[in-house]
Amino acid sequence: MTDLDFLSSFKAKGKYKKTYQNAKASYLTRIRWAVSMFYFGMGLCFATWASRIPHIKADLHLSDGELGTILFALPLGQLTMMLFSGKLVTRFGSHRILPFSTLLYAFSLTNIGLAQNAWQLGLGLYLFGVFGNLSNISINTQGVYTEGLFKRTIMSSFHGVWSLAGFTGALVGLGMLSLNLATYTHFLIVAAIVLLLVAFNFKFLIKAKEIPRQEKKKGFRKRDKSLILLGIIGFCSMASEGIMFDWSGVYFKDVIKVPGSLVILGYTSFMIMMASGRFFGDGLINRFGRKKVMQISGIMISSGLFTAVIFPFIVPSTIAFMVVGLGVSTIIPTLYSIAGKHPTIPTGEALTAVSSISFLGFLMGPPIIGYISELFGLRFSFAFIGIFGFMIALMVSRIKAIE
Repeated sequence: MTDLDFLSSFKAKGKYKKTYQNAKASYLTRIRWAVSMFYFGMGLCFATWASRIPHIKADLHLSDGELGTILFALPLGQLTMMLFSGKLVTRFGSHRILPFSTLLYAFSLTNIGLAQNAWQLGLGLYLFGVFGNLSNISINTQGVYTEGLFKRTIMSSFHGVWSLAGFTGALVGLGMLSLNLATYTHFLIVAAIVLLLVAFNFKFLIKAKEIPRQEKKKGFRKRDKSLILLGIIGFCSMASEGIMFDWSGVYFKDVIKVPGSLVILGYTSFMIMMASGRFFGDGLINRFGRKKVMQISGIMISSGLFTAVIFPFIVPSTIAFMVVGLGVSTIIPTLYSIAGKHPTIPTGEALTAVSSISFLGFLMGPPIIGYISELFGLRFSFAFIGIFGFMIALMVSRIKAIE
């Protein structure tokens, strides 16, 4: 059993400006609102892309295997940027990097809408991944800082806003499809919304300076190993999330064979429950503890995916995708909250260490689905990913100090 007792000593260690020390509750609420809007903007961008995947696949005449290969581009861009994002956030500050990266994230979304063939789609997704990762590290650093000001766990609620944006993006996507608007027009409208969110909220981001601490070699090895273990749990969760983002619409279209605009039903049901779980997640963790909540979450992921495979009909599959949404809802926020308060590694770099392993799930999950589907069918590939939920429950049970 792995000993992670040091996790209980994690504290946000960014050096806040003096103005935050005696800030009024109303100003702290405005900060939380501003950070939430950046989470919302990022979630809206990603959901907008996800809502159009089945139609982009059809418009470009891509097979499951071809789509799986192209989907490698997005997490590849994320992994490329992971080499630099933590250091950039530490050096220049998340309050400077976040507005810049969020605008580029929205701009790269519009470029995806211009793709006329496979290589253009791949290039667009690669850039989308690059700026998505930089935004991800920046916004979660801001989330850790804000949590430090409130002195209680609120990270799950931030990720709940991201998921709420995903639900909103799915509804907007449904509306755009019903209006027969072109993909590029759809993406351009969303980019304009994100621009407004950045313009009204960037001034309220927390200005804090990272203060890395020196550590002894022995302690460094122990903590590094622990971050790797947390990253592996994140890998399993993000692989499950990734297939829901990228393949839920395809599953409902090709396996469930739902009519017309109902193709987005699976994704929407997943996002609704993931958002709900994240808004209630902090309270559940405070009441039942991290370990129990994460164990149950892993079992729910597997149960939901296997249910969708065994009963490929609209009602049971919709309910199954809702269960998966609840299952994945609290895992990543919990891991980020722990890693972001590392006592010796700067917040941005600690988040990068965990997310770099976690995002391999996004790198491997969706493409593997495409390849397995090409050989054995989409139902079998969903069953394969379903095993990851049980792996999460097993790993969490062997990590002593996640309580």
